[in-house]
Amino acid sequence: MEEQNDKIMMKSTKYDEGDIQVLEGLEPVRKRPGMYIGSTDSRGLHHLITEIVDNSIDEALAGYCDHIKVIINKDGSCTVIDNGRGIPCGIHKTEGKSAVEVVLTKLHAGGKFGGEGYKISGGLHGVGLSCVNALSEWLEVVVEQGGKIHKQLYKRGVPQEPLKVIGDTAQTGTSVTFMPDYEIFETLNFDYNELKSRFREIAFLNKGLTISIEDRRGEESVGETYRYDGGIVEFVDYLNKNKETLFPEPVYVDVVNKTNEVEIAFQYNNGYNEFINSYANNINTEEGGTHLEGFKASLTKIINDYGKANKILKDSEKLTGEDSREGITAIISVKLTEPQFEGQTKTKLGNSEMRKIVADAMQEKFGAYLEENPNIARELILKCITAKRARDAARAARETTRRKGILESTTLPGKLTDCTNKDRKSSEIYLVEGESAGGTAKQGRDRTFQAVLPLRGKIINVEKASLHKVLESQVIKDMITAFGCGISNEFNEEKLRYDKIIIMTDADVDGSHIRILLLTFFFRFMQPLIEKGHVYIAQPPLYKIANGKQVYYAYSDEELDQIQEEIGRPKVEIQRYKGLGEMNSDQLWETTMNPENRILLKVTMEDAFEADETFNKLMGEDVELRRKFIEENATLVKDLDV
Repeated sequence: MEEQNDKIMMKSTKYDEGDIQVLEGLEPVRKRPGMYIGSTDSRGLHHLITEIVDNSIDEALAGYCDHIKVIINKDGSCTVIDNGRGIPCGIHKTEGKSAVEVVLTKLHAGGKFGGEGYKISGGLHGVGLSCVNALSEWLEVVVEQGGKIHKQLYKRGVPQEPLKVIGDTAQTGTSVTFMPDYEIFETLNFDYNELKSRFREIAFLNKGLTISIEDRRGEESVGETYRYDGGIVEFVDYLNKNKETLFPEPVYVDVVNKTNEVEIAFQYNNGYNEFINSYANNINTEEGGTHLEGFKASLTKIINDYGKANKILKDSEKLTGEDSREGITAIISVKLTEPQFEGQTKTKLGNSEMRKIVADAMQEKFGAYLEENPNIARELILKCITAKRARDAARAARETTRRKGILESTTLPGKLTDCTNKDRKSSEIYLVEGESAGGTAKQGRDRTFQAVLPLRGKIINVEKASLHKVLESQVIKDMITAFGCGISNEFNEEKLRYDKIIIMTDADVDGSHIRILLLTFFFRFMQPLIEKGHVYIAQPPLYKIANGKQVYYAYSDEELDQIQEEIGRPKVEIQRYKGLGEMNSDQLWETTMNPENRILLKVTMEDAFEADETFNKLMGEDVELRRKFIEENATLVKDLDV
């Protein structure tokens, strides 16, 4: 456990064992962990920390916690400390044991089921802490409450001793330290950067809450502390910090009543993409829901009504939702006493009343904003009109890119050489730069399941272009036609012709640039391809090392040195591949295309706004920002899933 200097202080109020209610036992968790935390891979591992932090956030939402500290310890365990009221320590009336032990050993036990413990909660209704306990090799809980320090140790969910008093204190709070169970998880390595992103997001969503994270695993500890007194207004500023904005500052909408709170912040930039994140009780509602529906509908109505009332729009003109949201960055955060989430993953809010509550709040605040800022209002509506005209032009262009029927390799644009297999789940397509490398890939591939599309001509930077300009690009049209799944809101995964889309470019600056251009296109117009795990990056070798008849391949300078050391460094022939075209078809197959030997990096998107910021830095208008980013990250190894 951590020393005294890791403690943090906060007020307390009545919250005791009477607030803890039990619904069912803990037994199924270790047998079927995926049912409770989603998976046992890296995502599930990090979910353990999220569940404990969610409990602390619930204390913050209730008004009893203003500081949460997360520590990745030297031994790989994790500690979460808060200065809330502390888990109740008294003996539970019906269970005959401490309320701490009840919470840690009983599924669905907590202060979130109708008692006065919490009015607003974002956790899994008592599942979280007991799941973490069940899936940990060991867990230690320390509670400061009622002037005493209480402590208890668990091993794989089983208490090793009753809750005992180990000292006196004038503070309140809870500290949980746990070691994930190696028998359960595929990896025990916590990703510091991934955790930083999530905790920064939480800090934005809870103004005035301080969240600290510290990683003590290295020779020197590293850490960050987040606190945003401006809340989601600062969130929007952060997302738009490298962009030219239409409003001088974000529009802020805030409405509070007895059972819920609505917070909205949004601002337009000069880009073509919309970025809207919605949350309910701090949970990212990735599939949206009624709060998002209310926002979108009211935004479009308010802009149309103002435009017509002030003669900026003709009576016959009507802006669509897409027109009115082009270039918007928005954060929608609602907090409810009785949230209704659709599905077990809680990714869509279902409370019907939130649609009207959000719409009314927007009408009151944003309607007034436009009336009070006529110049900005006019500029916004003219931007929407421009978006409408561009979208109308793009609609015609898009018709030519739609996939019609089964595609035949002899008629496809872009010289696609298709595979013979028509089963999408076992098919893959290689995107290869240039005709030379494309020819080698076509000769080396397995034609039964591997298709090859050589990319000819300049790939447009979609970060700087409108949709109709994007669809004028022959390279873009070739890819859309070959994939068959459509783009933007017409994207349909069921029509995707290949399970894997593999970017195979040269291992040089030009190849990296092409790769970034392709990823930017996928991110902006085919984001589900990344979200569903269809996009990969091939890893061709950098070196061929010949030692007589023995041939080795090295994928990095470090691996080259290692191979030379292993073979004793005799006189060997080393060939540095400058491009894919320098490899013959057999070499390309053996090293880069053969599923038995190749290395593929899966492109994942754990954090949407981080990805948005990175793509804006890399492909946006600010040359100096891009130069600085490349300088700072040039030597870093990409952390992508194999």
